[in-house]
Amino acid sequence: MRTLSNRKEYFKKIVLRQVLKFIFARSKKSIIKIITFMGFVAPKKDKNFYKSIKNKLSEGNEGETGFKLYQFYRRILVESNSNFSDKFLTNLLVQGIFLNLKKKELAKKEGFHIPATVLISPTMRCNLSCIGCYAGNYTRSDDLGFEVIDRIIQEGKEAGISFFTILGGEPFIRDDMFRIYRKHSDVEFSVFTNGTLIDNKIAEKLVELGNIFPTLSIEGFEEETDQRRGKGIYKKVLMAMDILKKHNIPFGCSATVTRKNIKIASSDKFIDMIIEKGAEILWYFLYMPIGKNPDLSLMPTPDERLYLKERGGYIRENKPLFVIDFWNDAPYVGGCIAARDYIHINHKGDVEPCIFTHFAQVNIKNTSLKEAINCQFFKEIRKRQPFSDNLYVPCMLIDHPEVSRELYKNCDIYSTHDGAECLFSDISGELDEYSKGVNSVYADVWEKEKEYFCKKEALQKKVMDE
Repeated sequence: MRTLSNRKEYFKKIVLRQVLKFIFARSKKSIIKIITFMGFVAPKKDKNFYKSIKNKLSEGNEGETGFKLYQFYRRILVESNSNFSDKFLTNLLVQGIFLNLKKKELAKKEGFHIPATVLISPTMRCNLSCIGCYAGNYTRSDDLGFEVIDRIIQEGKEAGISFFTILGGEPFIRDDMFRIYRKHSDVEFSVFTNGTLIDNKIAEKLVELGNIFPTLSIEGFEEETDQRRGKGIYKKVLMAMDILKKHNIPFGCSATVTRKNIKIASSDKFIDMIIEKGAEILWYFLYMPIGKNPDLSLMPTPDERLYLKERGGYIRENKPLFVIDFWNDAPYVGGCIAARDYIHINHKGDVEPCIFTHFAQVNIKNTSLKEAINCQFFKEIRKRQPFSDNLYVPCMLIDHPEVSRELYKNCDIYSTHDGAECLFSDISGELDEYSKGVNSVYADVWEKEKEYFCKKEALQKKVMDE
């Protein structure tokens, strides 16, 4: 039975959901006018929120981030199946942005930092053996317990987190995760999957639940995907896309970029193919030299990394696809977001600052989520961020390896995967060379673009301070 407070929040959700649904069915110009009016009549404490949305949408040109974000939201909310659009509105926008503000403000007053999302790897079991993946041979006994996952999400909700990212291993290998998604129907889950287990039965569950956004791993076309993931996998991924599209389930794609596939994975032909298949988002992640026997020859060169930046800009300007380049988009979020805007909890419960940083100070089985987020290791990382004035080189592992070495030396932390320490020994010299090269390549780029990002940061700060 709902308390009076819970009833009020429930009715707020219903009203706000309907308002937002109405808004996003309109044109961009109409949306800006409506948001301006809502900001005018809103309580003083909420005016900054409406102002920030208006500023984002008013970035203007069709190729710019604000317009692409608007297009993405509109496709999700107007064109996808009604259950998904309702959950997306209620969980991510209404609860995540409007109703969680008080929770986050309270946590801040209590001295706790709250990230935007928590990444969880419930299992490292996988039906594939991809080159360069840190997942390996694991059994069911290695999985993170159902009760622990349940507690993480519940504590996250109480702290004001409405968005959780599920990784692996292969998340769909665990049937009991659907019980998690159902129990916590008031939050949004982004599930990164190899796609090979998605069939009509799973698609029907996704439609019924409505709070799961699948992201399928793909490395390019058949040659590139099968080379890394195994023969026949590319066709299975395309089949999964067709199933999702048939059920009107919005989805994204994720590409691990290497020297071998960077041109293909960013080509017009590839982009047009995944758009035609129904993809709404494309994530680009650089191949990282982590785990056992990392192959540095797969890492994109500094020049190739810059090429990906340029291609990402072109795709945004010319294609109906929301592209997120995990490295080249760092200036939009103030540099590295590890331990700040997200954390990762692995299958053993170790709480890592980043999916690629296999070191931890605490285990979630022995502590609360709030305490884990605010452990000394994470505080030290946040204290040093950004690691450079040049936000195009954000990473403490490959762009500023001296930072991760210093943290490893001075913080009471332990490795969470076999071979993690090779970053500081076997391949440290090669990483220093890479770091030198990437900082050199991006120096002129940052010099030309820093004024834009500095103005953007100043505007955001002004909105928040007013």
